Amino acid sequence: MTVTGEDSELGTDPLDPPLMAPLRRELSWQQVQSMSQSAGYRDDPGLRRIRATAAIRRGTRMTKVLSAAQVAGHLGGWLPYGFCYRSCDIAHLREPEQLTLLRTDGAADDRVAFALRWRATDPLDFEVPVAPAQPGLAALPSHSRIGAMVLGTGFTPSTDDLIPEYVTTSFADLPMPANAQLLAHVPGGDEVVLYSFQPEQNGWLRLAGPRWRGLLGEIPGVSPDREYVPCTATGTAKLVGQIDGKEYEAVADPPGEFRVRALTRAARYPVQTLSRRAEQAMWRGVPCWVLQRDETWARLRMLRPDADAINVLGARCYERGVYETWAPVGELSDHHIADLAYQL
Repeated sequence: MTVTGEDSELGTDPLDPPLMAPLRRELSWQQVQSMSQSAGYRDDPGLRRIRATAAIRRGTRMTKVLSAAQVAGHLGGWLPYGFCYRSCDIAHLREPEQLTLLRTDGAADDRVAFALRWRATDPLDFEVPVAPAQPGLAALPSHSRIGAMVLGTGFTPSTDDLIPEYVTTSFADLPMPANAQLLAHVPGGDEVVLYSFQPEQNGWLRLAGPRWRGLLGEIPGVSPDREYVPCTATGTAKLVGQIDGKEYEAVADPPGEFRVRALTRAARYPVQTLSRRAEQAMWRGVPCWVLQRDETWARLRMLRPDADAINVLGARCYERGVYETWAPVGELSDHHIADLAYQL
């Protein structure tokens, strides 16, 4: 976090604008941090102005802290979704025990902290987990959640830090952009890049050298000696773009490259339009993403979880804020493909 007085001048990366807190005699850093941890300040205009300075722009580096099991999921084809952070806001957290507090699945092992880091394709893909975007998260009872409670102030629970948190918009899966990285943070503060995502091949290229090969042994089902790991699951969301009115599957390489997905480099033409495409439906009056389905059953994820809707669907919490359930396909209504158009 950057704290500023009246006369401060800052040079910052325009893709990673800092969180700004205009401190003064009557508003200390300790007071701001305390306000961020109190439900009584959810609607405080001063705290909201501070939170609004933590902007996401096209190309902003985003991070989701993972358990070893979640790393295995992403190697298999999971996409970014759920709670995440701007990388610049947690760059000061280097030790595993500091980062593991930000895990979303309740895993307790803090010997190594894993993470997924990627560049934002568009600010539309992220929202602050507060009202009006997500009014129900802060009121969820402890027995129906995993991980830390959602404070509703836009900041993650912490006794020491001021860390703005985000969720992917409506808990959507986001198509994995080019050159996303799977990382490990080890004792002593070293950051190790384990894998890099190759979108045209739909797989992960191993970058960890022999010194760090033991870290890969922490990941269930992964061979440390395998140089390339293809994704085995089909993504639930994808990018589509158009060139002269014809549609193609697309790849994002933010901040500036959006191209046709093609194995041949010469065919990777820049697209003229770009949209994120996924499947949605209603079940028992609750809007959901359709993550998986066959002729009989569909796996659903709630767009805006709240206690009443969770009870109506009998949804289960799989990680912080993420509620999923299975439903008979025949009971779904308003079943459709949703396209979110980005402005290129």
